[in-house]
Amino acid sequence: MTVAYFVLPLSGFGPRTPELSWTVFIVVLTAIGCLLLLQIRDVLLDRPDTHPVVVILLLMFLSVLVFSATYYALARHAGAFVGLRTRLDALYFTVVTLATVGYGDVVPQSQTARLVTMIQILYSFVFLTAAATAVTRRLRSRVGDRLGHSEPP
Repeated sequence: MTVAYFVLPLSGFGPRTPELSWTVFIVVLTAIGCLLLLQIRDVLLDRPDTHPVVVILLLMFLSVLVFSATYYALARHAGAFVGLRTRLDALYFTVVTLATVGYGDVVPQSQTARLVTMIQILYSFVFLTAAATAVTRRLRSRVGDRLGHSEPP
């Protein structure tokens, strides 16, 4: 996925095609969110024939790449970001935002860039936190099963 992020052409997205860019962004994030919810459901229902941990981790990573690609496309619009020029800059900003570190060397300046950053924060708070909790729950349950303990309710 990382290689695809760095090599896929993103020139069709950005300020010249806002309708396409927003549509793809919303559809992809919605799809990832729905897939995450399905995997979280599998964890909560403790379905033994599923492998939600692997799928959840891949979907979480994919959501990071989607936000990063979005920031990169947005940065092509003059004044959208300060300090974001490359795909690596975009990935860096996405991870720093996700980690709530906020170094301040990359700053969203335009209203659109700030909106997408707020969407990432809310998306991370809702979907990625729930997904990480589900992964932790599944792993704790499996370790408890192997040690002969049951997970507390």
